[in-house]
Amino acid sequence: MSNILTPESLAVLERQAIEVPSWAYGNSGTRFKVYSTPGTPRDPFEKIADADAAQVHRVTGLAPSVALHIPWDRVDDYSVLSAFAAEQGVALGTVNSNTFQDDDYKFGALTHEDAAIRQKAIDHHLACIDVMDEIGSRDLKIWLAEGSNYPGQADMRGRQDRLQDSLQKIYARLTGEQRLVLEYKFFEPSFYHTDVPDWGTSYAQVSELGERAMVCLDTGHHAPGTNIEFIVMQLLRLGKLGSFDFNSRFYADDDLIVGAADPFQLFRILFEVLRGGGLDVDSPVAFMLDQCHNIEDKIPGQIRSVLNVQEMTARALLVDREALTAAQLSGDVLAANGVFMDAFYTDVRPALAEWRASRGLPADPMAAYAASGYFEQISADRVGGTQASWGA
Repeated sequence: MSNILTPESLAVLERQAIEVPSWAYGNSGTRFKVYSTPGTPRDPFEKIADADAAQVHRVTGLAPSVALHIPWDRVDDYSVLSAFAAEQGVALGTVNSNTFQDDDYKFGALTHEDAAIRQKAIDHHLACIDVMDEIGSRDLKIWLAEGSNYPGQADMRGRQDRLQDSLQKIYARLTGEQRLVLEYKFFEPSFYHTDVPDWGTSYAQVSELGERAMVCLDTGHHAPGTNIEFIVMQLLRLGKLGSFDFNSRFYADDDLIVGAADPFQLFRILFEVLRGGGLDVDSPVAFMLDQCHNIEDKIPGQIRSVLNVQEMTARALLVDREALTAAQLSGDVLAANGVFMDAFYTDVRPALAEWRASRGLPADPMAAYAASGYFEQISADRVGGTQASWGA
């Protein structure tokens, strides 16, 4: 086997796990159109069959769990769904809440002026924790589509206070090793102010809750030009980076295939993850995709995304730390940058293919999936019924 990847690097790659989102296998799109696709799952069971077991995880060995979204993945008996997932060789993971598709939440959910509506939103999160209890999930992920569109529309300070009060009630329901992770996004659907717009606000809110409240960083939830790797570094330094949602964007929350827009940025992010211990054996950081757009085929899109994360992790592992530190300490700007660029430009794909084959995985997961005939099979089998989408 090629020695470009050391045994120590391969050990890191061996334990790398990237959760995939159930909603990535339903129909998705933009605010203008949600497109349908042949073979789209019609229920959570078909999503799981697509998501990990027979497909993404089978050909990559990288995706051993699938995240649920409530109510999109609501079933009568979660123990049955969990058992089905286990039969497929995977686990159910993060539970994601939804307070952005109910008319009552037009002007807020956990931040709403009306105590009854706030309680309704809190109760939804408590129900999500009930699901976590049933399936053995560790993380409750909260993303809030809350804010305002016009100056003067809302009392921003009051909304922050109400948010903290609501989060306290949700956090108090967690037990054991369960965690609350609060995701931020700089705009959309609100355009003047968003209640959790940045890592600082998320950090401030979760820091008041306790040790088991963390920040979720979605790589697409930043303004263009943001130094995301600095945020990664800081949250790791503070011990508050709970999870990632990996995707790619050119302008805003595009949810494109990971690394498609800026692979160098992905490399830089993963270097800071490694530097900060985010892939150590005892790391608390969870890695997940939130890549779900409306053009590419769903399963190959997930395969490509997890492979891109793996590839850039492998490149980041090639950074010569000793040479980098020496150049930094001596003030040799070009040498330090050169160490970074040498690792980034190294083609690790042949070494990764060889390593996969040595582990009994397809050397080329994309080709293996294409040759499997699975898409043709589900396109023929899944005729009729209601295809899963953002609303189901």
